[in-house]
Amino acid sequence: MHKMIIKRNELLAQKVIKGLESRNMKGYYAKDREEALKIALELIPEQSSITMGGCVSAREIGLVDALMNGNYNFLDRDAAEDKRKAMLDAYGVDFFLSSVNAMTEDGVLINIDGNANRVSAIAYGPGKVLFIVGMNKICNDVDSAMKRARNVAAPVNAQRFGLSTPCSSTGSCMNCKSPDTICCQFLITRYSRHQDRIHVILVNDNLGF
Repeated sequence: MHKMIIKRNELLAQKVIKGLESRNMKGYYAKDREEALKIALELIPEQSSITMGGCVSAREIGLVDALMNGNYNFLDRDAAEDKRKAMLDAYGVDFFLSSVNAMTEDGVLINIDGNANRVSAIAYGPGKVLFIVGMNKICNDVDSAMKRARNVAAPVNAQRFGLSTPCSSTGSCMNCKSPDTICCQFLITRYSRHQDRIHVILVNDNLGF
C-alpha cells in the first residue's frame, strides 16, 4: 500500500474514532491485519462465548481461526444442524462479531440484512459487539454509506450466495422486492446507549465487500 494512502487512512481513522467516541462507542486503528487480530484477541477474554453473522472481515484477519482453535466457546452457526436455534443462541453470547456494510466518517454504522439475525444481534442481545472494518468501507455521510451498502455490498453478497436478485445481474441496486432480496432490514447505529458494548477495529486494508 502506498505510504500516502497509509497516512490518509491513519488520519481518517482518527476522525472516525472521535466520531465513535461521541456516540458512546470505542474505536481502534490497526496498521494491518496482524495488528487487528492482536487487538481483537486482547478485547476477547479466553473462555468467552462468541458467534458471528457471516463476517468475512473477521475471517480475513484470521480471527475466526484463532477463536476456533483457542480457549474460547465459539458457536459456529455454519456447522450447526439447527441454524435457527444457533441464530437465537447468538443473543446470549458474550461477543458477537460483525463487520459493516458501510460507515460514516463521524462514526455512524450502516448494515442491511435479509433474515435480520445479524442486525438484530447488533442492536440488542449479545454482551458486546466487535466490528472488524476495513478502511474501504468508510464513507462521507449516511447517504453515501447507504449507497455503498446497497450498490456495492448487497450485489456482491447476492452474487456470493447465488441469489436471483436484479442486483446480481446488474451489479447495482434496483430497489427490488425479489423473494431473494437481502435488503429486507436496514440498521443505522448512530449511538450506543450501553457503555462499552460496541467496539470497532478499523483496519488499514481492504476487507470484506
